Parts: sequence; structure tokens; C-alpha cells
Amino acid sequence: MQKVLVTGATGYLGKYVVREFKEQGYVVRALARDPKRLESIREHIDQEHIGEVTDPDSLKGICDGIDLVFSSVGITKQKDGLTYMDVDYRGNKNLLDEARNSGVSKFIFVSVFNLEKMKDLKAVQAKIRFENELMNSGMDYTIISPNGFFSDMLEYLKMAEKGKGYVFGNGEYRINPIHGADLAEVCVKAASGREKEVKVGGPDLFTHNEILMLAFETVKKPVKILKIPIWVRNFILSIARVFTSIKTYGPMEFFMTVLAMDMTAPVYGKRHLKNFFLDNC
Repeated sequence: MQKVLVTGATGYLGKYVVREFKEQGYVVRALARDPKRLESIREHIDQEHIGEVTDPDSLKGICDGIDLVFSSVGITKQKDGLTYMDVDYRGNKNLLDEARNSGVSKFIFVSVFNLEKMKDLKAVQAKIRFENELMNSGMDYTIISPNGFFSDMLEYLKMAEKGKGYVFGNGEYRINPIHGADLAEVCVKAASGREKEVKVGGPDLFTHNEILMLAFETVKKPVKILKIPIWVRNFILSIARVFTSIKTYGPMEFFMTVLAMDMTAPVYGKRHLKNFFLDNC
């Protein structure tokens, strides 16, 4: 039986990936900083390793006997004083070093769609740097680039619940976000696939206006959408860059950039955003 190490196992995507690998017959080892965080997926894991990707000493032996490493490690909300370079680059680099030392055959990394259009962002620069490390490692690899998770779309639901939502520009930028379970299927298929890069989105294409209208419909409130001009977005980012820390500015910069461009990716999956909203309302 193939043995897989899943890092980022306690995150939104990681939990689905753990379950999918287990259902496909893999022996699953999961990495977590705190064993308590593994409780929700414990029935799907065979082994656990307690450690932190930013602490190389805590990772010693993590890949022993492992055939495949899966990593969705990355900062979503900055905390603990760590930077994108600390986690998205060095954390994954620490995992890659362990994988090479232990003779792991393949490394799957979850990155972000449209990186080439966001090279100036701190979050993206760290991911690009790690991708380069991975591509030059001599190890077989696949880079998965989703364009957005259903969990990200909960921000629209929160806005609708408050009675007012906002979009940038005219709200007609498009995206087809993907459910974590559908994306997990893509990730597990990549384990035996030959593709070096997989770009992927969900089955339904929306404008940001349409996502907000769906959110308002879900919470049964009147549609109220504020359209923020792109120049206002640019002004907000320029002020934030000067007067806030990277802890605040980094996630804001990434979020506001993604909302101001088309993020349409190749279609995969069977789960729909409407049902996800209803389940989380």
C-alpha cells in the first residue's frame, strides 16, 4: 500500500484530502502542530506526526517510509509573527528537504491560480519561490492551482447577512470556485498522474455580482450591492501598504487583488455553491 504524508491536514482542504486518500486505499500520515486538531479526521489517519513546518528539527523522520508528500501549507491569516516567506516558502522547503532525504517519490503542492498575474504580492512571491525549488528538486511533482475555495465565498454570505455587500469595479469579474471535496479528488488523482501542473475550478461560473445575489437569496434579504471603483481599491491598498504591518496588509492585498480580476479556471466537480451556502446559512 502506498503511504502518503498530508501536511496542512487540519485546514479546509486538508481534511478533505485526508479522507480522499484514505478512501482510495492509502496509508495516511498527518502532520499537525497540536494533536487535538486531528480529532475531526482521526478515523481517517493511520499515523500522526506532531511538529511545525517552520521548525526543521520537529520534522526529523517525518517522511521515513513515505511514498508521497502532499502539502497545502500556507498562511491564510497571518499570526504568530510569521511571514509568507517563513511558511509558504521555508516551511514547504523544510518538507521538501525531508522528502528528498527520505527518498520520497513524489511531492504534490497546492498553489494559487493566476500567480503570473500577481507576482508583486508578498504571498505570491513566497509560493513562486517554493515552486521553483520544487521544479528544480529532481523529484517528481505536481503543482495544483485552484482559483478559489467555497470556504472563501463565505465572506459573501457574511456580507449578505449584514444586509450589504460590495464588489470592485462593475462586479462583472468572474470566478468558478471549487468545493474542497472536489478539489481533494483532483489532488489524489494527481498522485498517479503525469501532469506537472493542474489548474482547476468548480462547475459553476459566476460574476461577483451573481455570487452576492446568491448569498442574499440564501439569507432571504433584499439585494444591496455597493460597487467600489478600482481607483478606490488602489488607494486603499497604497495607504494600507504604508500604515499597516504585513500581518494586516498581506491578506488584504491578496484578497482585494483576486476580487479585481477574472479567475476562471478549467472546470471540475459536481458540488455547487448554492448548496454550500444553504448548508452554511
